[in-house]
Order: sequence, then C-alpha cells, then structure tokens
Amino acid sequence: MQRLIEKAQVLIEALPYIKKFYQKTMVIKYGGAAMADEDLKEGFAMDIVLMKYVGLNPVVVHGGGPQIGQVLQQMGKDSTFVQGLRVTDKETMDVVEMVLVGKVNKEIVNLVNHCGGKAVGLSGKDGGLIQAKKLLLPQGQGETPSEIVDLGMVGEVEEINSHVIKTLDAGDFIPVIAPVGVGRDGKTYNINADLVAGKLAAALRAEKLILLTDVPGVMDEGGDLITSLPVEEAKDLISRGVVSEGMIPKINCCLEALGGGVAKAHIIDGRVTHALILEIFTDGGVGTEIWGMMSTD
Repeated sequence: MQRLIEKAQVLIEALPYIKKFYQKTMVIKYGGAAMADEDLKEGFAMDIVLMKYVGLNPVVVHGGGPQIGQVLQQMGKDSTFVQGLRVTDKETMDVVEMVLVGKVNKEIVNLVNHCGGKAVGLSGKDGGLIQAKKLLLPQGQGETPSEIVDLGMVGEVEEINSHVIKTLDAGDFIPVIAPVGVGRDGKTYNINADLVAGKLAAALRAEKLILLTDVPGVMDEGGDLITSLPVEEAKDLISRGVVSEGMIPKINCCLEALGGGVAKAHIIDGRVTHALILEIFTDGGVGTEIWGMMSTD
C-alpha cells in the first residue's frame, strides 16, 4: 500500500506543472547517449508521448553526428571538424542527408509511434521549414578575425517557417526534425542541431528549450552542478573560463533562445532515464535551468 501511496504522491507533485505548461510548446534537442542506449531511447520516446497526452506540445530536433561519422568511416572518408562543426563537401552532404533524414529521423518517428504517439518526421526542406544560408566561420582573435574558414555546405538558420510546426501541433502530431536546411539558391545545408533547436524555440515562442547532453549540466568552479542559472551569471561563467569547450555553444544557444522570447532554457543529463519528465514535472529536476532576460547592450 505504501508503494501505491508514493506513486500517487509523484502524480500530485506533477499536477501543478501539468497545469502550468498545458498547451505550451517545448522544443527538445535530442542527441548524445540518449540516442545510443536502447533503454534510454525507449524512455525518451515514452517521455515525449506522455508530454503530448497531458496537453503539452513537444517538438523534437535531433542530431546524429556519430551515425554520420560511422557511415563516412565505412566509406573510407575521414571526418574533419573545425570548432566542433563537420566540414561538409558535397559527398559528405549526401551522407548527412541520407543518415539524418532517411535513417535517424525515421527511427525516432517509429519509436515514438510505437509508444503510442503520432510523430511526423521532417527535414528543413519540408514545407520550407528551415531557410538556411552558408555559414561563414571567422577564425582568429579579436574583433577583426584573420580569415573566414570555408566549411563547405555547413549552414546557419536564416528563417523558420513556424506555420508548419503549428499546423502539426494543431493536429495532435509530434514534429521530429532533422537539422538539414535549404538555401534560397536551392542548395542543401548541414546545420548544427543545437542551433536549429534554439532558433526554432525562439520562432515558436516556446515555453522551454531543453538540450539533452552527456553531462549533468552546467558546473561551477568546484565541479558542482548549478541547478538554476541567471543569464548574466551564465555569461560571466563563460568570460571567466569556468565554462569552456563544448558547453559554450550550448549555453550561447540557450541565451539566444531566451533573447528570442523563450521563457526558460535547460541543459540536462540525457543519460538519466526519463530525464525529460524529471526536469519538467518534478521539483528537483536533473540539470541546469537558465533563465532571465537578455540585456540589449
């Protein structure tokens, strides 16, 4: 009987969050270990379906870097990265699109549907969802970089057609988006999934942007998890070098989303089973919540 009472208490704890977030949009960037471990994959799909059934509107943006790298390796083609971005020539772009859109996207859609959801897979080409342009990556120090690095067919988001997502939401579908965009010239571009998630969250005025990672969240100088992080403190951590390497673009993605009207951003540990549900519907959470208004200066 005590175990049943404890289950009831869990549901009661979730009730105010369900009420607060009812009919609100949540953009989730799905990647890392959560996409590799079978139990975590199923747990993620169940979380997404549960969110939809209790009245939230989850929108999934997924990565697939390791899968792309594996196929390129099988082809005997080396992968080159600059500032964490894959240099993408035409042959690599064909592989990126094949793996992200044709394989990874459909696997996620199938898993969500198997768990009782109504997922629809999209790339940025569908309905003109992601208008992209070539990314010009500056290299060098100071305000005047020494050169622009050519990453090939790597892009950045120029515009999001949010009507596509809103139409799917209205039909109780769950959008699952591969981060491939198309330029005004018709060229296909490989775009960082974090960047797409942040831009999409801002375009939809999402209640939350949630990034699933392979770390507990943002850590302080002593290596302890920061559970709640105001915008100005987040920028300070970067400027002081407390936050470095791969966490910097993730925090910058969150800051940009907050500046675009997203209420809160979260960096959470995707290695924890049901991390999404724990972060959204419980008092404790499992990662770092970033909040506050971006300054205009």
